[in-house]
Order: sequence, then structure tokens, then C-alpha cells
Amino acid sequence: MAQNEEEHIFRSLYPPVAVSDMTLPDFVLQDAELYANKVAFVDLVTGKEYTYGQVVRDIRRFAKALRSLGLRKGNVVVVVLPNVAEYAIVALGIMAAGGVFSGANPSAHSLEIKKQVEAADAMLIVTNGATYKKVKDLECPVTVLGEERVEGTICWDELLEAADRASNDIIKEVVRQTDLCALPFSSGTTGVSKGVMLTHRNLVANLCSTLFSVGPELVGQITILGLMPFFHIYGMTGICCATMKNKGKVVVMGRYELEAFLNALITHEITFAPIVPPIIQALVKNPVVDEFDLTRLKLRAVMSAAAPLAPEILSAFEKKFPGVEVQEAYGMTEHSCITLSHGDPNKGHRISKKNSVGFVLPNMEVKFVDPNTGQSLPKNTHGEICVRSQCVMQGYFKNEVETAQTIDKNGWLHTGDIGYIDDDGDVFIVDRIKELIKYKGFQVAPAELEGILLTHSSVEDAAVVGLPDEEAGEIPAGCVVMNSNAKESEEEIMNYVASNVANYKRVRVLQFVDKIPTSPSGKIMRRLLKEELIRRMKNNPKSVATLKSN
Repeated sequence: MAQNEEEHIFRSLYPPVAVSDMTLPDFVLQDAELYANKVAFVDLVTGKEYTYGQVVRDIRRFAKALRSLGLRKGNVVVVVLPNVAEYAIVALGIMAAGGVFSGANPSAHSLEIKKQVEAADAMLIVTNGATYKKVKDLECPVTVLGEERVEGTICWDELLEAADRASNDIIKEVVRQTDLCALPFSSGTTGVSKGVMLTHRNLVANLCSTLFSVGPELVGQITILGLMPFFHIYGMTGICCATMKNKGKVVVMGRYELEAFLNALITHEITFAPIVPPIIQALVKNPVVDEFDLTRLKLRAVMSAAAPLAPEILSAFEKKFPGVEVQEAYGMTEHSCITLSHGDPNKGHRISKKNSVGFVLPNMEVKFVDPNTGQSLPKNTHGEICVRSQCVMQGYFKNEVETAQTIDKNGWLHTGDIGYIDDDGDVFIVDRIKELIKYKGFQVAPAELEGILLTHSSVEDAAVVGLPDEEAGEIPAGCVVMNSNAKESEEEIMNYVASNVANYKRVRVLQFVDKIPTSPSGKIMRRLLKEELIRRMKNNPKSVATLKSN
């Protein structure tokens, strides 16, 4: 493990890798003509397929269409779609035109989507018929995918056909690697959602670092499950772009259901499945799994990311699926992948220890900082994980204050996670100093839910914390101070929040309290609230209201 002893900076076990100077679309589709007839994407439900030749064609058509609609370099297009076979074509078409792709969660509340569209200054929305109702009242042009024709919108198929007829003299700006290409929204280390500015260079550099161990023998041989949401940077780069770079096939799954998931693994002969811990837990515990002929699996590995994987679940999975490697990764929207727990032993790559999130990737510097003193710490010492590389975001969109709090003057990105590195170079995550709740891998910002609670006329004060949950990882739980005239029940207050947020953000436990404990500086003492809620739920469950719906 390369290390600067004076500053305790840790680098990869492996030598640096070269970073391509291409834009992201050009990089991932390099040599695509050699695989023109190979299937790149197939929709699990509809069976619709796109070959690499069709992917390249339609990316160019959509880029041309966008320019004909007036898109100029730096304009943002918000994509509100579930995982569909066309998703990567839409995203890369936006980037190829010089635009900025901003994926939005299609299950989000319409008010949340509105906030993202307005915050991003979007010039266009891409959606489908099923989700159109959430964006129809926004003052922004809409393109709709699918066979359904929606009055007042631009039909995707007709838009591409118009591009074929359009003049080739349409303004085409030079797209550089330093240009922005993606604006995912993340809660970062604190607070509500913010636009994360990522350039082509940021994402190409990350792909070069994560794919360093993939040999030429695997090119064209990988079939990956596209279940993780493509609107998230993990789904777009870690699944779609990484697979396209290696000319593999993505089996696109729009929503998770255990039987469909297992059928997909078997019938499509999936070799690699990026998933989250709750799915791994279901594979271990749900008796439905035993109804399938697991001997037919071609699965070589699963990737667990987005939330911690409990050691006992990992052990149970390895026992039940002895031929399947469990890989772990660690990253964040503001940087993409930072560590990976796997490599090719045949090439001298070491496999990481169990329960670690792996080793530092090539081209990256990592240090562990004392949150109180700012001093970098030696091996085997817990500190905030900080990373510096070409993958670090450019900042939060139109938010210099939050940017300065996250990226310091020396270019270090402060992750808000507590961890350490051992003598062998394995990185371990032990805690979070950030307040985000991870519900089934999705980020839930307490500040956002607190803000919604405080808009209720009967609520005087509120605090939200994450409680441990076997299935979800964590669930949002609230403590609320009601005014003296309030007549609402805890259930009514939870339903009020539920009517304003996506399903995964719902407050699932709520307790009325007399006062929210705060520190002398005014910060909510969340640890005390969490301990008290856990104690009450253990000793007197009926004293705490719980949300019964999923």
C-alpha cells in the first residue's frame, strides 16, 4: 500500500491506469461497430432488444433531435423513467449532444420531481406514459417514450424519425471531456437534495479505475442484471456504461419481485448481478428461492453496494450459493466508486477480506481524518474517509456553500463516513457522521422530512432519525412536538408526510414527545432520540405508532 507517512495518504495496491481523453459516449461505445449485431440491452418484461449497432444509431439520432429542438451545451434534460431498454440511449444521447443528463426517481412524488426540474433549470423532460401524470403540469416541454401518444408532448419515435429527415447543418457544438455531462441529485453528507456536477472526465476516469482488472477474455462475455435504478449514478455508470464498455449485455428489470428476479437469473443466464443487501437477505431467507432449480444458475458474482451487508447474511449467502462470489463496493454520487473488494487472482490481484469494502482503486488517494482536529490518521485508526482523484465532482449546482463544506481547498472530498484501512490495504466502514438514513439502499435526508413535518399546522418541532431494521437496513423514525391545540394522531401525522414524499421516504415510526433534545449549539441530539425510540419499541411497542403500509 503506497503511503505518504507524513500526511497518512493511502493509494492503491495496484499501479496507476491510463485515463482516456474521450467523452463518455465515445469511450463506452469505442469499437461498437465490431459488435454491431450483439444485443446490448434487452427488456425483461417486453423482450425488446437493442443491438450495439442500434444503440449507436439511436444515440446519434437523439443527439441530433435534441440539437434541432434548441439544446445547447450545458442545457439540462431531466429523465423521469423506470429502467427501460432505451434508458442508456436517452442518457448518452443527451451527453453526445453536449447536454447534461439528470436522472429523476420515477417513484418520487410530483412535488419532488418539480423541485429537481426547477433546480436544474431543465429545458426538456423525458418520461413515459405511466409517469407523465407526474410532470404534465410542469412548465417544461416533455418527450414521451412508448407507443402511447400523449397530447401536448413530443413522441420519442416521431422525434427520432424527424431527426433522420433533419438537415445535417444543425448547430453542433464541440463536446469536451471537461464539460458537464451528468447532474444527479444527492443529499450529500447533510441536508436536502442537491445537484452533483459531473464531467465526462469524472465518469471516464472512474470507469478506467474500476475496469482495470477486466481482461480482454471477458469482453463480450458478461451478462449483467440491470435492476439497480439507472437514474442513480451507480446504475448509469456502474451497470450501463461499464457493460457497454466491455460489450456485454444488460438484462433490464424495471421493478424488483423475487420470483421474476430468480427467473431472470436462470433464463437469461446472467453472470453478474449488482444488487443491495435486502435482496441478498431474501435469497437467504425466503422459502420461494428453494422452489427454483439453482443448479441452472450461471451466476458468477453479485455486487453488494448502497448499504452495509450484515456479516451473518453474507455467511448465509455464501453457504447457500457456494459458487457465487460476493463483491462489495463503496462510493458516493459525488465521486462514484472509491473501493472494490475484488480482483483477478490469476493476475496477481488480491481478494479483499470479508466484511471490508475492498481496496482503494487505482489513481485515487484516500485518507482518514479526525473530524475534530482535521489531522490525517495512520492505519487501523478510525476517521472520516476523504478521497482525492480525477473523479471528484465539480461541486454542487449553484450551491457554493455546500460545495466548500464538502470539498476542501486541497481538493479532498469529505465523504461523511467513518472508516479505517488495515495493514493489508483493506478499507472498512464502521459508522456515519452524516445523518442520512439508508432505507433499502435509498438515501433519506432527515432534514427534508423534518421540513415537511414542520409545515403541518399542528407541529411545533420535529426530529427524524434512522432506526435499524432487518429488512430495510434503516427506517425513518420521527419524534414530534405538537402544539397545545392539536387533535391529530401519530398515524395522521405519518400519513401527512407520506402524501408529500416518495414511498421510501415515509416516516415509519412516530412518537409524540414534549421536547426535542438539542446540544448547546442547537444541534439535534439524534443519538439520544434513537436510543429512546429503540428502548420504547423494545419495552412497550404499543407506545410507538408504526406505519403499516409498505
